[in-house]
Amino acid sequence: MTVALIAAFMTLLDVSIVNVALPSIQTDLGLSSGGLQWVLSGYALAFGLVLVPAGRFGDAHGRRRLFVLGLAGFTAASAAAGVADSELWLICARLVQGASAGVVNPQVSGLVQQMFKPAERGKPFGALGATIGISTALGPLLGGAIIAIAGTEDGWRWIFYINVPVGIVAIVLGTRWIPGHTGEEAPRRGVDPIGVVLLGAGVALVLLPLVQEREWHGPIVWLLILAGLVVLGLFVAWERLQMRRRASPLVDLTLFRRRSFALGSLLALAYFAGFTTTFFIFTLFLQNGLHYSALEAGLTVTPFALGSASGAMLGGRIVNRYGRVLVVTGLCMVIGGLALVILALHFVEGRGAGFATALPLLCAGIGSGLVISPNQNLTLSQVPVAEAGSAGGVLQTGQRIGSAIGIAAIGAVFFSRLATTDGNYADAFRTGLYVTIGFMVLALAAATADVIAGHRERPS
Repeated sequence: MTVALIAAFMTLLDVSIVNVALPSIQTDLGLSSGGLQWVLSGYALAFGLVLVPAGRFGDAHGRRRLFVLGLAGFTAASAAAGVADSELWLICARLVQGASAGVVNPQVSGLVQQMFKPAERGKPFGALGATIGISTALGPLLGGAIIAIAGTEDGWRWIFYINVPVGIVAIVLGTRWIPGHTGEEAPRRGVDPIGVVLLGAGVALVLLPLVQEREWHGPIVWLLILAGLVVLGLFVAWERLQMRRRASPLVDLTLFRRRSFALGSLLALAYFAGFTTTFFIFTLFLQNGLHYSALEAGLTVTPFALGSASGAMLGGRIVNRYGRVLVVTGLCMVIGGLALVILALHFVEGRGAGFATALPLLCAGIGSGLVISPNQNLTLSQVPVAEAGSAGGVLQTGQRIGSAIGIAAIGAVFFSRLATTDGNYADAFRTGLYVTIGFMVLALAAATADVIAGHRERPS
């Protein structure tokens, strides 16, 4: 489990650690604005495309094999990114990195299902939730620290180089310690190539306009989302046909008949739409608006990371006692914490904003830990071990789509407000947080619906 969590931390860290390095990368390689966008969003796009097929393949052929293969690809791509000397080289390396991360992560949640009994999964899912929260929140801090130590000229390269020794050690230990194929996984069967193509095309068509929202202009671009939804509809129809023919579907659609899985997936999508983007606009506010260094910007989000770690570990221990009510409590804390951040920035301006937001971010971080970890546990709790990898892939695909939606929606509001207020980053950040809170309220509605439905099902 330790090896699996290290790999998850490393791959998820690369979602956010690059944010603070973008100025250095642009200066060194002369990247265009479109190139910068692809360095950041290309990783997330490739990540999201392979999650479900990789999860299904791991279910059928053994999770250790896919884990090691994905980790090897990620390590090699990290080394390639570190030595990149052109825009195209770096973008291609980031795409391979993202795809490899998408191979690794479904195996981690699948291994929790495989190695622990249902009553024992709270703690490992708590650790996994803490890993997800900490890696995203600590990305700017670690990136800023590496750049401060290695220098602004070549420090960005060490953001990628640091993955190489860790990856090599994880590959060796993963080969030794992670269990191989057992009788509990799905039987060795096909991976539904038509389903893979339809799902991949549908997710790509939905994500591309979102990740390229600032580069592609004109209303016709948004027709790609409509086309993506049509392709995803065809994917659902094909999977139903596969189930009627008793063939091997890529995704067992009966999973969505389980209330916990359906509402938990919706909750994750809405929550990650707000959660991931918060650090994107916060970093811009701190570095461009308040002229914080990369390290100072990273230190400012540390209270959130510490709160997220403690909240996730606590949530993993008590989730079986309180269930989805714990998630509702966490969401209320996140919403309250973000509201207090807005209030603090109203009264404290200038470079003191970082200190003023520390306690509200700590509160929001604890709440986040009580959301991500317990939701992961509750959403996958009723999933059979044979479907654990593909179910985890579906859940994480929703998280990646949610992140892309959040970056597009909140980023559009942020930059629009920035333009109309003549570069007032504080005002633009506060406006972006209002949209973030809106996504959190949607997640709260899904969690509350699950709690209410659960109470109605209980015998009097």
